Amino acid sequence: MTTPATGYDLPDELLVSSDGPVRIVTLNRPQQRNGVNRALHQSLARVWDLLGRDAGARAVVLTARGDFFSAGGDFDYMQENVDDAQMRAQTIDEARAIITGMIRCPLPVVAAVNGPAVGLGASLAVLADLAVLSDRSFLADPHLRMGLAPGDGGMTWPALIGLGRAKEFLFLGGRITPEKAVELGLASRVVAHDDLMQQSVELAYRLAGVPADALQSTKLALNSYLDVQLDRAYESALQAELRSMHSPEHRDAVAAARAKS
Repeated sequence: MTTPATGYDLPDELLVSSDGPVRIVTLNRPQQRNGVNRALHQSLARVWDLLGRDAGARAVVLTARGDFFSAGGDFDYMQENVDDAQMRAQTIDEARAIITGMIRCPLPVVAAVNGPAVGLGASLAVLADLAVLSDRSFLADPHLRMGLAPGDGGMTWPALIGLGRAKEFLFLGGRITPEKAVELGLASRVVAHDDLMQQSVELAYRLAGVPADALQSTKLALNSYLDVQLDRAYESALQAELRSMHSPEHRDAVAAARAKS
């Protein structure tokens, strides 16, 4: 049985609960398909440091309420960024903190992907250490279709699937089925939707049972392949996204998306 975790003090858009040594982090905007608004984006930027300082935590499960893991950025939040230069800069600072936080968080993170993971949702899934996908999920990164450079985690893809395949999926933004995601190396396994949380929490418990110092130092050593790119590929992508957030193509794409929603 889970209980609310103490010491986090985050908005209701991001819930943290305890299941023994496992912390369950839940995106909590189900009526908006867990689209990321300002409060959720800020919370995702903060939570990884808080998890790393949680003395009782040994592993993390990242999941979401509802039928979507995350539909990506909330269109109203995108419009706020289009209109406000200061907010754009802050949003990119937060995106940098999300990436750095996940790469450097010492705890192993299991993403329990309960539905479509799009844009930032896909980035969260692939930045996790192990991604367990529901058979009702898919991955997609349509940043470029929205006139945006994929700065919030797209640079993780080449390390997982190779540069050529990363270019294809990031350039075209197509859906990747859960089975294909496992085949490519973007995810660890596919499970029946109704079994997702049980199997993800069980996997987290298995990780929690591994000697903590050895596991954490191994994770950070493996993630050094990504860490070395924080000031290079990731930073280049973040700066490109910042520039594109005020482009005519992005403004038009956001306006069209908001008109349809």
